[in-house]
Amino acid sequence: MELEDLKQKLPNITDPNLLKAMLEKGTIHVFESGKVILAPGQFVKMVPVVLEGAIKIMRMDEEGKELFLYHLEAGETCALSLTCCAASKPSEIRAVAEERTVLLGIPVQIHEQWTDEFKQWKEFVANTYQRRFQELLVALDAVAFKRMDERLMRYIVTKMKQQKSNELNTTHQLIANELGTSREVISRLLKQLEKKKWIELGRNVIYIRDDFEELISQ
Repeated sequence: MELEDLKQKLPNITDPNLLKAMLEKGTIHVFESGKVILAPGQFVKMVPVVLEGAIKIMRMDEEGKELFLYHLEAGETCALSLTCCAASKPSEIRAVAEERTVLLGIPVQIHEQWTDEFKQWKEFVANTYQRRFQELLVALDAVAFKRMDERLMRYIVTKMKQQKSNELNTTHQLIANELGTSREVISRLLKQLEKKKWIELGRNVIYIRDDFEELISQ
């Protein structure tokens, strides 16, 4: 990868010395859609900076049930991975490539060095913590205070924006896993939305109206 390519993929990082260091010390990793990037119990050996694609971050309980926390998209890194790096603890999350994803992996020891050496890297890390903290609060509020139908509709909007598409290729079981409920509950709620003509259900696909976000806000 050339310096100009990295500049385009990380527009918020403008320090040429930092960009050069990222090219020199970082390694490129490519993950196809559905590939598990990090599993609970694994030690974090790199700080992942997303260059292309998207990653979904989930928390799992002892029974294997998953709860969706947030997405990582191009130009972002993972606050929970940074926390594991700093504490030298194994991961408590599961990271899965939502689509074909390209990462720039920064070694843990280099990340710690850059925090002192590069002001923009320190700001990049700090901004990551701030954004993810807000997203985790949203996820916590949804679990604690919102009904499942509200959570499902916000989930659909989030997926539409993340995938930039009104067609979501997914299964009822996958949605249930990410929202921490049963497939039967999700199927029932989706059918209710279909009766309202807000969505149309196909085989492993959900077709969503263009004005879906406006409809759920009314």
